[in-house]
Amino acid sequence: MISRQRKGITWLVITIGTLVLLYLFPLFHIVSLDDANKATAKATAAKFDPVKFVDTFWDGELLPSKSAAVDAATLVAKVKADPAKAREQHGRQVGLSQSYFYHVTGVGRVVSVEKNFIGLAISPDSEKTEVILEAGILFGNTVRDGTGLLDVNDFNNTQDFNAISTELNRRIEANVLPTLREIATVGAEVRFTGCVQVNDEDSDLQPLKVVPFIVEAK
Repeated sequence: MISRQRKGITWLVITIGTLVLLYLFPLFHIVSLDDANKATAKATAAKFDPVKFVDTFWDGELLPSKSAAVDAATLVAKVKADPAKAREQHGRQVGLSQSYFYHVTGVGRVVSVEKNFIGLAISPDSEKTEVILEAGILFGNTVRDGTGLLDVNDFNNTQDFNAISTELNRRIEANVLPTLREIATVGAEVRFTGCVQVNDEDSDLQPLKVVPFIVEAK
């Protein structure tokens, strides 16, 4: 008899404990349809769309930034004379990274055409490649960071910021590089605007490796 009473008390305690836990930590919440719709709309509005962002940024800020870029002939001459001074005057660094960027524009004469790059001579009498226009698959953040127009602190998270790089690279590959390949024949003159990322001064400065976002036949 006592054993049965103990079992009954045990089950009662378990039942009460379970009910208390379900009350404190329910398996689901019942919300009104209106509240659910508002929550969905808020989440959708907060989701970052890199394609729409770049649509606006490309025409509104990136292309007009050509007027703020350093002249390519000037930069090439300064890099040859004094790389450290050229960096001080025209380079920009992002965060604590040791790499730095140039935002550059100019005209060059095509001296070589390869699968993944176009070689340009910038100096009037030069036949050497002084600037390389990247023409292959693009990686990294060269254009996003090179102009100085975008700041990671203006975005909710680094994932959104990185998505901008991906979309900028995709757009350059789709819309800019085909034009570059079409107009880049040896001897032709090409107007360009783009960005340079310098990770290693021994290999990235002479010639300058430019990711172009504007290319035109002169």
